[in-house]
Amino acid sequence: MAETRPPVPPFTRETAMVKVRAAEDGWNSRNPERVSLAYTGESKWRNRDEFLSGRAEIVAFLTRKWQRELEYRLIKELWAFSDDRIAVRFAYEYHDDAGNWFRAYGNENWEFDAQGLMRVRHASINDLPIAPEARLFHWDRGGPRPADHAGLSDLGL
Repeated sequence: MAETRPPVPPFTRETAMVKVRAAEDGWNSRNPERVSLAYTGESKWRNRDEFLSGRAEIVAFLTRKWQRELEYRLIKELWAFSDDRIAVRFAYEYHDDAGNWFRAYGNENWEFDAQGLMRVRHASINDLPIAPEARLFHWDRGGPRPADHAGLSDLGL
């Protein structure tokens, strides 16, 4: 039996928003194995200048990512959707091992299979150094963004 990851296509505005928040919560867990389960076994990614294929490469990539991007906190926002595709914009904050803080801004284009697993992910991302006092994302490390924490538009991002 095929894996299913609701909501499944075709997406409505409401189900696309649920999918985006589920992705945000998964990535905020910083658990590469958990995150990889949202993707097909042969999922194709472009993340910045890296090209990945399959869950094993996704897990390896995310493991490396979260070893360098410390105190990672992410907010995603729905930009557009169609039957089996969703576009999001996002920002996340992190610091490196020297204590330098960054805010990364980006856009992602997602394509899903009929079971609601992501089969294609294209991510374009830019990093901006920020002062520690300029941080805007404040919640417990490794957990989901609280329901009452402002989103990107509310934060003026």
